[in-house]
Amino acid sequence: MKITLQINGQDTTADVEARTLLSSFVREHAGLTGTHVGCDTSQCGCCTVLLDGTAVKSCSMLAVQAQGSAITTIEGLAGASGLHPVQSAFTACHALQCGFCTPGMIMSTVSLLKEHPRPTDEQIAKGLAGNLCRCTGYINIAKAVKQAAAVMTPDAAAPAGATR
Repeated sequence: MKITLQINGQDTTADVEARTLLSSFVREHAGLTGTHVGCDTSQCGCCTVLLDGTAVKSCSMLAVQAQGSAITTIEGLAGASGLHPVQSAFTACHALQCGFCTPGMIMSTVSLLKEHPRPTDEQIAKGLAGNLCRCTGYINIAKAVKQAAAVMTPDAAAPAGATR
């Protein structure tokens, strides 16, 4: 099947088998290896990308299901002026160790902050629940989410129950 997806702002067209996963399309046809595949069962979240702005696990979606959609990968977040605020916060807060889960965590955080610009601790836990990290205790990841929220929405009042 011939499909076209917009990946990080560029149209990408390829002939694929109907069973090709979106994660495989991104990695093999678009050459973007920042989208990791950790479990192939949609449990770990390493393969998370944004599909029309919403976080999806690309290992549990067929590429043909994304036909005509806009995909953003970890490589597409940074702009001409530098890293995306979530990427900067993960770096500043040391929210990674081995880094394998980091692209998925960052993409899920971007989606979370779109829905909840000033997330509570509970919203952060729920928003990142589909992402597993085997190295950290999630403390610095939660700090990075809060720091990114503060940078991205500096004038918004923090919700009740949120800690800093």
